[in-house]
Amino acid sequence: MENFLKRILGTLLLATCISSASAAQSTFASDPAVIDFARDMEQRHGFNADAMLKQFGQTGPNAKVLQLIKPPASPTQRSWERYRPRFLNSIRIDGGVRFWQENRTALTRARAMYGVPEEMIVAIIGVETVYGQNTGSFSVMEALATLAFNYPRRADFFREELEQFFLLARENNMEATGIKGSFAGAIGIPQFMPGSQRRYAVDFDGDQRVDLSNSIEDAIGSVARFLEQHGWQAGQPVAVPAQVNGEPDRTLIEAGIRPSLKAADLAQRGISGNVDSEATLTLIDLVSPGRATEYWLGYENFYVITRYNRSSFYAMSVFQLAEEIRKRQQEN
Repeated sequence: MENFLKRILGTLLLATCISSASAAQSTFASDPAVIDFARDMEQRHGFNADAMLKQFGQTGPNAKVLQLIKPPASPTQRSWERYRPRFLNSIRIDGGVRFWQENRTALTRARAMYGVPEEMIVAIIGVETVYGQNTGSFSVMEALATLAFNYPRRADFFREELEQFFLLARENNMEATGIKGSFAGAIGIPQFMPGSQRRYAVDFDGDQRVDLSNSIEDAIGSVARFLEQHGWQAGQPVAVPAQVNGEPDRTLIEAGIRPSLKAADLAQRGISGNVDSEATLTLIDLVSPGRATEYWLGYENFYVITRYNRSSFYAMSVFQLAEEIRKRQQEN
């Protein structure tokens, strides 16, 4: 009996040791690429590599992040009919009106400084996080490290964002391991990636730090500055519906999202809208399976919205949500 118990205890001890070793190996700190990253951060930016590796030793690759970032095995066909209601709904429209009313002063100041209308700032925040309600619960450090060192397809991009993240945390005196965000590493009320936050975010509430997770004013000012820095044209239109005779030439769609088509040339090819004949535009196709494609003519400001998210569906959702919020706000 005594020998049996010793064997059982020995087996349990061995299992514990194996489990501990496995756990140690599964942390980022044991990954040679992470060690090289920490040493590089020390050499180029003055971080303490050993301290960074200690932080990396507290976590490891997140399987959920890898699951969420991967394209679907069987991608569904693009559908504007399905996409639009996700953002054009009462939650975001009513919430946007309330958000505008509660933050009127900051929104007015942002428009005056950066030329971006209030409704556009509100709509982006509404689409991104429902006005700060859904900012993400993932550890940003863990998510970015997972994608930087375990997702080869976009490893270079996420390694750069991880570098930007550590610089951001240091500049704002934040504990890197405590910052939460999306599974892709986007942070705060407007969901800025770390690099975008360092390049475009502003201290709009005057407290000497940029805090997109807790300061609505910082979020408002930062969204406005992001758009302004990407070429927002104050007082200019975003998009107008297009009238199309027949099926448009595919080369017009393939010309890209950046406006490059002259309105007069489009008119000669059966595509018109409420635009000046000298305007430079892009032709936007909002497709839905089994339904006629919806066409719009986009200006430079439409292109600027796509710098926030490269999808034309996204940009059109932001624009249409902004228009609905503006109309409702004027009624109040």
